[in-house]
Amino acid sequence: MTGISRRSLLAAAAGLPCSAALAQSSPAVFPSRPITIVVPFPPGGATDLMARTIAQRFTSAWGQPVTIDNKPGAGGMLAAAHVAKAATDGHTLLFGATAQLAVNPSLYASVPYDVARDFAPIALVGSVPNILVSHPSVPLTRLADLIQAAKLEPGKLSYASPGSGSTAHLSMELFKGETGVDIVHVPYKGAAGGVNDILGNQVPLMIVSMPSVVNHVKAGRLVGLGVTDLRRSPALPNVPTFAELLPGFEATGWYGLVAPAKTSPTIVNMLNTEVLAALQDAEVRRAFETQGLRILGGTPDQFSSHIQSESRKWAAVITNARIKAN
Repeated sequence: MTGISRRSLLAAAAGLPCSAALAQSSPAVFPSRPITIVVPFPPGGATDLMARTIAQRFTSAWGQPVTIDNKPGAGGMLAAAHVAKAATDGHTLLFGATAQLAVNPSLYASVPYDVARDFAPIALVGSVPNILVSHPSVPLTRLADLIQAAKLEPGKLSYASPGSGSTAHLSMELFKGETGVDIVHVPYKGAAGGVNDILGNQVPLMIVSMPSVVNHVKAGRLVGLGVTDLRRSPALPNVPTFAELLPGFEATGWYGLVAPAKTSPTIVNMLNTEVLAALQDAEVRRAFETQGLRILGGTPDQFSSHIQSESRKWAAVITNARIKAN
């Protein structure tokens, strides 16, 4: 397991009681009161599921209740700004995603927080590939077929997404940039409307987070043309990846836990250790992977590097495709 060990976190010296050791390594015993994890999405989605799983682990480890505070709105910026201004004692955390931590600063003219300045990364929890699907009546069952059709008749084909600037939309714009095809974007306000319309054959194609359509693909109601991860998903092993046609292509949504900047490194490492322990649990892994979620993990520094890399990647796509938020 990455991160510092449980022993080094809870006992600063051999033979000392855990409470005394912790008092030496931190200004106060942590956690000293209930923890709040702020989620920038409504209850019930993939982000909420992962946050609640981590919350249960924290409660089991420390005996303190953990509250999930769902604060959707403004592309997740309300939640992120709230945590950016919170106390730096580790009791208010953000379960953020690609949008809040890597996309919004390039997508919006004004963002009420600075990712590098205002947050201390804790752990990268998991990722969810996007999947390009078609209605069964559409004579396109492979990405190669799509590319060929789009080049023969530029601008004729269209695809739906959950919204302008969503990771699904950015994934398809990255694909268009790498292949030179012209496919018209039809943004919806969320995944549900687009999924309903493609099931009703109102739109021919849609790119969306895998959990939104995985059961429809399994049932044959939709056809999976490709997933945007580097490897095939255990949830849909027969659906190829974009990378099988375009080596190195990766465009996933990801999720991770961050604290307000200047939170004690001791507290950050304690939180990291418990997140990684949760991700090693067999039941947690099975629940995530069934929905197409991939377990990640790693150190706070690795998460920081990931945020920086993804920020550069999506800033280039947004600039090149001239994307603006809805």
